[in-house]
Amino acid sequence: MKVTLDRIEGIVAVLISREDESVRVNVPVSLLPPGCREGDILTIRIERDRVATEAAQERVAGLIEKLKKRK
Repeated sequence: MKVTLDRIEGIVAVLISREDESVRVNVPVSLLPPGCREGDILTIRIERDRVATEAAQERVAGLIEKLKKRK
């Protein structure tokens, strides 16, 4: 998704979608690439981490089993 860095408000960067200006995303400035300035065009990419998701699910399932055994 292409966005424009509209403005920086303190520690928050306001990004506006290039496809639909009604779509705005607020992100911490610390997540921006170094040197970004207002007006820059950025690409946002979100990926699903299946390995991490499965590991988290297994960890939670193990904790639930431990809790069940306590009763």
